[in-house]
Amino acid sequence: MSSERLLDKIETPEDLRKLDRLELVRISDELRQHIIDEVSNNPGHFGASLGVVELTVALHYVYNTPYDKIVWDVGHQAYGHKILTGRKAQFHTNRKYKGISGFPRMAESEYDAFGVGHSSTSISAALGMAVAAQTKGEKRKVVAVIGDGALQAGLAFEGLNNAGNQQADLLVILNDNNISIDASVGALKEYLLDITTSKTYNRFKDKVWRLLGRYKKVGTRARILAAQIESGIKGTVLEQSNLFESLNFRYFGPIDGHDVLHLTRVLEDLKTIPGPKLLHCVTVKGKGFPKAEEQQTIFHAPGRFDKCTGELIKPAECPKHALYQEVFGQTLLELARQNDKIVGITPAMPTGCSLNIMMKEMPGRAFDVGICEQHAVTFSAGLAANGMLPFCNIYSSFMQRAYDQVIHDVAIQGLRVVFCMDRGGLVGADGATHHGFFDIAFMRNIPGMITAAPMDEVELRNVMYTAQLEKTKGPFSIRYPRGTGVICDWQQPFEEIPVGRARLISEGTDIAVLSLGHPGNFVVEAAKSLRAEGISVLHYDMRFANPLDEEVLHSVMKRFRKIITVEDGMIKGGFGSAVLEFAADNGYSAEVKRMGIPDYFVEHGTQQELWHECGYDAAAIEQAVIEALGPGPENRGRESSIRRMADRDNRQ
Repeated sequence: MSSERLLDKIETPEDLRKLDRLELVRISDELRQHIIDEVSNNPGHFGASLGVVELTVALHYVYNTPYDKIVWDVGHQAYGHKILTGRKAQFHTNRKYKGISGFPRMAESEYDAFGVGHSSTSISAALGMAVAAQTKGEKRKVVAVIGDGALQAGLAFEGLNNAGNQQADLLVILNDNNISIDASVGALKEYLLDITTSKTYNRFKDKVWRLLGRYKKVGTRARILAAQIESGIKGTVLEQSNLFESLNFRYFGPIDGHDVLHLTRVLEDLKTIPGPKLLHCVTVKGKGFPKAEEQQTIFHAPGRFDKCTGELIKPAECPKHALYQEVFGQTLLELARQNDKIVGITPAMPTGCSLNIMMKEMPGRAFDVGICEQHAVTFSAGLAANGMLPFCNIYSSFMQRAYDQVIHDVAIQGLRVVFCMDRGGLVGADGATHHGFFDIAFMRNIPGMITAAPMDEVELRNVMYTAQLEKTKGPFSIRYPRGTGVICDWQQPFEEIPVGRARLISEGTDIAVLSLGHPGNFVVEAAKSLRAEGISVLHYDMRFANPLDEEVLHSVMKRFRKIITVEDGMIKGGFGSAVLEFAADNGYSAEVKRMGIPDYFVEHGTQQELWHECGYDAAAIEQAVIEALGPGPENRGRESSIRRMADRDNRQ
């Protein structure tokens, strides 16, 4: 065998389609190894992409992409797709600042049929494309690839239901690996497991597939006959086999998702069958890399690792500070031990948000509801309505999917649900689909919603403690960022934080800086540098975007002509906007400069790179203060001006 890689000859799927079918086994092996080589050094979503290597090769071999459309759900699994579609040479920049995105993105490539990042969108989007093709008289094929975890979400079923009604020419491929990030949960998981483990059904299924293949050249009537036989088998052997058929989908499978030769033959057969179809592929997340197969949650996105041994490579200097999500997990367990009303809820992210800590000790009081954010919120509302105190942990960007439920099911009824929004602000390499841009703005505007953003780990613990106190009424939202905090000794005794009360970080006379959340630490760093330059900064950690500490705001507006607000959320409608609203409502004319995330979708990079790009890291805050005050002492704050005028009058 030649030492030259077949993969080196592949720049586009057109090159792939020139290969002999038998060469697809080799190209699959080379593609898998290429992903291992690249991701071991440049971290990203690893296990999911390894699990669909053969499926990716088969899809691009059989379908005429980019004319035919492949829609990847979530996009964790799309690395092989990117490598085969003209981005092999750029793949080392994956998820890096100014490099290619970690997810399919329409602006990046014509082969990326639809931009993704959140789960369960593929079927609805693909249906729209299929109906558009039908309406325009186009012959293009449309395929949606969705995992068993993403299929749990309501949006996926809405898409399936409408697709069955539309009778559009759509193929849905169910990538069934029994895991999303953590293990899949729920009745659907058991249903799919029932299908995949039924030996009787699978023996008959194989015969049906052979029959279908044998008669495909004869005509439609033979295919209909084969389908009827298959349907009868499923109805006889499996009591629940009509789930997809009831939605007017032709169901095929399950088949081995790692047999690339069989996959290509099956896909070619399915291209000739009109209407909505579902192909059930059974795969292994992390396929071909033993450590990833054994430790699927860890190797979903493992960071750097040794590609030979699978051992994780820790950073040269491990951070001494805890991750905010770990502080949440440990604190919730402590509070739950003290308060038997507390329950924990997460939509499919128990490890990511650290609810698994509580699950281990109190499995009956901590719930993973699957990729179902809307359900998670309304489920929490039901728990609260019957006297429990739910801590509902949802990543900030995912909370966007459940906004109606937050308003309709929780806030209007004044129910005590504590929303803990992890990954608030800029999250880094996952980019625009995962940044927590909007939660400050959309939560602070809900009547009765207490909206808090702790500056550090101790504050996070204390605001969680405050939220569960009996005296605290109504819904409560707490947002905190991805990454580590700033305090080593964070497991301190709980202290109540008065709701709507800011805390003074440093006194000053030249300018006031009001911060919300973790960026307050950037202000501390900037104020220290400014102090060395003779500039005195008043700094308040406001803690709450709603209710605001109006006493503090009155004091600051009266004392200072120049005020800066800092937050890691959208400037439009965020905390800074709330301060401006207060100033306008109360007749203050102070100059307020807002610092935060600008009015565009920020792409991917490290958090440090993105804080700098958005202009609210410590250096940017320092520069903003200097620019606001101007070059001379005459431009210092109102308090300094008043003091200078008084001194002048005394001299006269």
